[in-house]
Amino acid sequence: MSQKKLTTVLASMLLLSMSLVGCNSQGTAPAQNNQSGGNTASSGGSSSGGGGGGEKILIATQSPLSGSQSAIGDAIKTGAGFAIEKRKEEFKQLGFDLQLFPQDDQADPKIGVSNAEMLVANPDVLGVVGHFNTGVAIPSSVKYETGSLVMVSPANSGVTLTEEGKKTVHRICARDDAQGPKGAKYAKEVLGVKSVFLIHDKTAYGQGLVDQVKAQFEKDGVQVLGYEGVNQGEKDYNFVVNTAVASKPDMIYFGGIYPEAGIIVKQAREKGYTGMFMGGDGIDSPDLIKIAGAAAEGVYLTALAGDAKQSEEGRKWAEEYEKVMGKKPGTYSDYAYESANVILDGLAAAIKENGGKKPTREQVLEKVHSTKDYQGKFVKVTFDEKGDNEFADVFMYKFEKEGTKFIGKIE
Repeated sequence: MSQKKLTTVLASMLLLSMSLVGCNSQGTAPAQNNQSGGNTASSGGSSSGGGGGGEKILIATQSPLSGSQSAIGDAIKTGAGFAIEKRKEEFKQLGFDLQLFPQDDQADPKIGVSNAEMLVANPDVLGVVGHFNTGVAIPSSVKYETGSLVMVSPANSGVTLTEEGKKTVHRICARDDAQGPKGAKYAKEVLGVKSVFLIHDKTAYGQGLVDQVKAQFEKDGVQVLGYEGVNQGEKDYNFVVNTAVASKPDMIYFGGIYPEAGIIVKQAREKGYTGMFMGGDGIDSPDLIKIAGAAAEGVYLTALAGDAKQSEEGRKWAEEYEKVMGKKPGTYSDYAYESANVILDGLAAAIKENGGKKPTREQVLEKVHSTKDYQGKFVKVTFDEKGDNEFADVFMYKFEKEGTKFIGKIE
């Protein structure tokens, strides 16, 4: 072979070798992003390395962003987004590009689980704010546990969620074994209720809450005249409403979400029911008034978050929120904001402990799980071993013509 041909062959081999090295220089390809709504933040990047290159960190939300429960779902997404917007610069100074990564779980357990699998497969996701529905959170949390992906919920009150021994699961709100009994005691001691008809929506949240309410009413000697379930998504609940109205209870209590509650309240009033209504935090939405109209006036509800507008600091926060996010804060916007900040505090501590490098999920989880005496604008947080907040409270509200009136904390 001539010297010229030999040189050409060697050059070709060198170029081929460089090409092969280049194809593999990024390691394993990142997981594909198959989110069901939300933004389009990509899933590229590494889960390790120095913090000087503006590495991406995603904080996800999971809540219903479409369908009948989207009003609260969007409020959760936007509340978390506000926290991230306010702290972007802080994390930029640490060398990281902090982004919101919202997912639409559609209040559907199957979609929530599918989203959770995608989030776990994406190495840039280091925390999840969510869910709204306990029945979605419980199966989704199984996936978070396998990926050591920390979850902090602003709204899930179902008792079972934190009773399954998952270290990744946390919530800053009260559980239904606090919300239910406190609502029942308020009904008896303050409102003078002596008989009640119970209706639930057959979900983990709705039925679980009503079971807690029922136990407390029976303990306190309040007569339970009926206990019935309805299916979510239907437009007519006359069969159950007829039964409830015919029993002439002092109160109809509903465990479920506002779309169904609005129909039940409206149909009961149309049939001449003049007694009281009460529900849990799931009915806490202005959309209840849109559905039930004037019939919504006077409906009581227990809530897991206080009224931000009760303090000057809260009013200023709400004004800034509207200016930055382009909409007023909604139900659970404040607790989603606090949930995101609990995660971000843990994330910042993990970065510091990791020498300024991007931490692992396990490192972030450890810091969040050990949260003690976090003092937010609206809630104080210390997580117990189960992931429940030792300082969670329950509040009472009442629907009026233009919205809800804050009554106060239930002691």
